[in-house]
Amino acid sequence: MNYKEIAQETLNIEAQTLLKAATLVDDVFERAVDVILKCKGKLIITGVGKSGLIGAKMAATFASTGTPSFFLHPTEALHGDLGMIDKNDVVIGISYSGESEELSSILPHIKRFGAPLIGMTKNRESTLGSFSDMVIEIYVEKEACPIDTAPTSSTTLTLALGDALAVCLMRARDFQKSDFASFHPGGALGKKLFVKVSNLMQTKNLPIISKDANLKDAILSISEGRLGTTLIADDSGKLLALLSDGDVRRALLSENFSLEEEALKYATMSPMTCDNADMLASDALVLIEEKKIQLLVVTDKEKNIQGVLHIHTLIEKGIS
Repeated sequence: MNYKEIAQETLNIEAQTLLKAATLVDDVFERAVDVILKCKGKLIITGVGKSGLIGAKMAATFASTGTPSFFLHPTEALHGDLGMIDKNDVVIGISYSGESEELSSILPHIKRFGAPLIGMTKNRESTLGSFSDMVIEIYVEKEACPIDTAPTSSTTLTLALGDALAVCLMRARDFQKSDFASFHPGGALGKKLFVKVSNLMQTKNLPIISKDANLKDAILSISEGRLGTTLIADDSGKLLALLSDGDVRRALLSENFSLEEEALKYATMSPMTCDNADMLASDALVLIEEKKIQLLVVTDKEKNIQGVLHIHTLIEKGIS
């Protein structure tokens, strides 16, 4: 049995289903977007079985992209959760056949509440289609399963149409990265879009020495600071240079080395700095990697030292 060919056939069938559906998007889809866009309440998704699983994912996508939404199971709705539906809400009911018994049983109640109902089904004449104010048709020529029975192409298409609705709403609301970040404060996405340099930089117990300090003082500062680097500042506290443990090792190789020599002699003058503590931490990481440095000094516009950000901190906090 050639599993590679089976996999390719499956993907091709589902891909063709999506391409066909793209040519069938009509005014009903646009009306559905407008109805959801004007909704003063919540977008409620309901369905059972595979349709319910797709509906739950759709609700999560809508909620994370600016459309307040949640999934409501029809059985739970019949046992009290119908109270979650309000006339200001919009309901999307999903059933490929349109004849799901559990879903059909709550449709009259949804209409009683006066909430607009968008049906997603293959049959406009089905129970779901008849109760719906508008129907987004799930047109599938063939399921991808070998017996043309298990929901495969149909669930893929339903999910894709849900994504299409969500993207249309994002475009209509001019949904930006900053909006996305506010809904994803945790995890990798939130860290990339929300965490700033000011949230992670070290501001206390900074290893700073004066411009007149010698190498002995610098080595002590590097050891106590545990950053592998000490900052050299002028009399007013402005950053002049950086001295790393690597700079000290290179100094040891010079002739007539002395711990009494000025640290400034071996330091990196005009080091890379950041004068915007509101910079995204992910952007700071890009800067650190491009410049091949480990420590980024954060200053104000006048070069007064505000803090430091080490690459190890960024990695430890999961910034990427």
